[in-house]
Amino acid sequence: MLRLGNREFGPHEPVIMAIVNRTPDSFYDQGATFRDEPALARVEQAVAEGAAIIDVGGVKAGPGEEVDAEEEARRTVGFVAEVRRRHPEVVISVDTWRHEVGEAVCEAGADLLNDAWGGVDPRLAEVAARYGVGLVCTHAGGSEPRTRPHRVTYEDVMADILRVTLGLAERAVELGVRRDGILIDPGHDFGKNTRHSLEATRRLGEMTATGWPVLVSLSNKDFVGETLDKPVKERVLGTLATTAVSAWLGAQVYRVHEVAETRQVLDMVAAIAGHRPPAVARRGLA
Repeated sequence: MLRLGNREFGPHEPVIMAIVNRTPDSFYDQGATFRDEPALARVEQAVAEGAAIIDVGGVKAGPGEEVDAEEEARRTVGFVAEVRRRHPEVVISVDTWRHEVGEAVCEAGADLLNDAWGGVDPRLAEVAARYGVGLVCTHAGGSEPRTRPHRVTYEDVMADILRVTLGLAERAVELGVRRDGILIDPGHDFGKNTRHSLEATRRLGEMTATGWPVLVSLSNKDFVGETLDKPVKERVLGTLATTAVSAWLGAQVYRVHEVAETRQVLDMVAAIAGHRPPAVARRGLA
């Protein structure tokens, strides 16, 4: 059982985490939700389309303009508070690696800290424990925040993913983070080249077999673009195909831009796996 905020999710219940970037330079939407009004509209749409989690990010993952902790907090804290006020039922996640920002957003009502840079600030897990919120433990290959991988190598990429994410998860439990609020994430593209990310997807079952809920952040990423040789705006089909594979291999939480399309893919895979009935049953009955 995965418990985040006031929501509980069963072991076979796929969960959509919708991305809302509070940045002027995000790689996919180029700042479309930087201002409050379109960002709040994006939240409304995502919830209506089936997102259970809203993931708020205040810093672009890749290289770019310097954003210090104060500016990151300015972009996220008030927004988290407003989303909390408007949507008491939704799980609010914040994508940050900084403990100072983590503390501020937890005070504002966040339910989950999405540490995409793999524990680079060890105090972030302490914040999650102190506030009783969830934590995403990600493999980033030891990369510094906002850097791109350069000639990175692994003897066995999945072995390294398991070593790092399981170590982060167990440390979090020791610090007092609720076991049922911890997820592990292979960190597609983070500290990895395209072949590494493809192998991580192919071997995702090794992560799900650990018993920890697995989060995958696949949406329109570079490994999809390089695999298909497609620019960022033409990666949706590749993303959805990767989503279907990940669902079949047991991933539970999906961090996405396209919520409605992802919902259909996850519902279809769940039905094929026998975890949900068809929405309607007409064929052969008339």
